[in-house]
Amino acid sequence: MTIYLRVDPAYAALLQTEAIRQAAETTLAYQKVSGPVALTVWISDDATLRRWNLRFRGVDAPTDVLSFPDGEVDPDTGARYLGDVLISYPRAAAQAAVAGHAVADELTLLVVHGVLHLLGHDHATPEEKAHMWAAQREVLRNLGCPLDPP
Repeated sequence: MTIYLRVDPAYAALLQTEAIRQAAETTLAYQKVSGPVALTVWISDDATLRRWNLRFRGVDAPTDVLSFPDGEVDPDTGARYLGDVLISYPRAAAQAAVAGHAVADELTLLVVHGVLHLLGHDHATPEEKAHMWAAQREVLRNLGCPLDPP
């Protein structure tokens, strides 16, 4: 499996890139994703996520995480490209401050959440939400992350 990281320069020194990769890889392992796969995690800012949120969801507001599933297979490698997870570092930092935990833990939660969306999880109904939140809790527990999403 290949996890591509794209980090805006303003946030590069603030990140533990190995923790971001590990969060994505652990999510894939927990969900029993097999075969060669790839995905991208992009850490950016509120303005970028606001633009993408408006363009693809019709919501003119920044958000913490967006997922764009893909599923195309690279003809050269045979790897299935799962898609892109975009995360707003400033939004993650603000949410961590309000909740009283580390930004790294918030980023871990957002990576797990975004990758689960790439794999087809959703939280539009109470049943979907319960299933997705249970999956998040299990992955976070496996990562040693102290967060327990509601």
